[in-house]
Amino acid sequence: MTDTVLADTSTAPSEPPRERRIVTAIPGPKSQELHARRLKVVPPGVHSVLPVYIESAHDAILRDVDGNQFIDLGAGIGVTTVGHTQGPVVEAAKDQLDKFLHTLFTITPYESYVRVAELLAEHTPGDFEKRSVLVNSGAEAVENGVKIARKYTGRRAVAVLEHAYHGRTNLTMAMNFKAAPYATGFGPLAGDVFHAPSSYPFHDGLSGAEAAARTISYLEKHVGASDLAALVVEPIQGEGGFMVPAEGYLPALQEWASANGVVFIADEIQSGMGRTGAYFASEHFGLVPDLLLSAKGIAGGLPLAAVTGRAEIMDAAQPGGLGGTFGGNPVAAAASVAVFDLIERDGLLANAARIEKRLKAGLSAIAERFDIIGDIRGIGAMVAIELVQPGTASTTKAPNAAAVGALAAYAAENGVLILTAGTYGNVLRFLPSLAITDEQIDDALGVLADGFAAL
Repeated sequence: MTDTVLADTSTAPSEPPRERRIVTAIPGPKSQELHARRLKVVPPGVHSVLPVYIESAHDAILRDVDGNQFIDLGAGIGVTTVGHTQGPVVEAAKDQLDKFLHTLFTITPYESYVRVAELLAEHTPGDFEKRSVLVNSGAEAVENGVKIARKYTGRRAVAVLEHAYHGRTNLTMAMNFKAAPYATGFGPLAGDVFHAPSSYPFHDGLSGAEAAARTISYLEKHVGASDLAALVVEPIQGEGGFMVPAEGYLPALQEWASANGVVFIADEIQSGMGRTGAYFASEHFGLVPDLLLSAKGIAGGLPLAAVTGRAEIMDAAQPGGLGGTFGGNPVAAAASVAVFDLIERDGLLANAARIEKRLKAGLSAIAERFDIIGDIRGIGAMVAIELVQPGTASTTKAPNAAAVGALAAYAAENGVLILTAGTYGNVLRFLPSLAITDEQIDDALGVLADGFAAL
């Protein structure tokens, strides 16, 4: 087993040492005590993957209440993309806290909301005039994107792709490909949502053109373009398993959508805000979405989300038709402005390429030793491995969810937080912050390699 690294305890408590450190069983006694309290007041539907209770965090390190420190390869599922407790972001939020916490932008507005909208207009693909509405969560952004598209087109239907994940609200549950656990028993679900075949190169073997033809054929036959308001796609699918579509697939879908008056919506809630080495993953595929949805990393850990799109589409909603009590909260908006500034100031987009190179090299070395790694994929700091049953990587590619669960548990016990994903539960996904160091990546990969050897 890789040796547990002992940290320099002279570092200030507000900034955990930058190494992995395990000093108790996982979870430790204080976490277990907190968990017992939690079970009495929090329902089991609010499940925690790893019941260790966090006391502080900085950059790519989490410290729990027992003093254990974890290399964080999940970043709150892609939220703390610039790193935990980054100084400029924290200071911007603190400064706003001293001014005012809330007025409701639709009653008495404020500058930071406007500035976030300006930055989104500047950094999302397309040089046309744009508008943004700020909301609270990714699912709320999806709901508003669909609402706006329906208003603009006067059409009813919404199309999504297989293996998609879009949220836990009534509409977004219907848009998810996988029902359990997100929708099981929560019906009836929203109607007029259609699931089209997607591009999954590891399994379908189709070229981008072939996969796009299959998707378009489904949409034309099962929905009909004249009834379709929006096609919602994740440029890189998140919860579905970090599927990177075959070359040419997404541009072909956008071309078809544009030709048929269908609003093309890019759900960049997980893939956006610098995670892939571009502000938004759409840029890697040459996409210029009509509407783009952002959340997660947009405010460095505070709740904020947005729908950004072509002015003529966004302007279709009547006054009062968009908004919400907490949408574009001034503290979250101030933090978001700081996140944009930090990405530019520290050149964080370049870090994504560094992280991808380091992760893929290390994972490839592990794959040479263990034949259950069927695929390594992803862009920037958004990388995944798909695990298959032994000896099936070139044949049936049968999913190996048991190995994923065992590896995630082993990593956690040894101070590394790794997320699982995939329609079949057989994907390990790596979503580190752009502040993670090469040394932390190598240490985490060493733990993972030991986990494979222990299977």
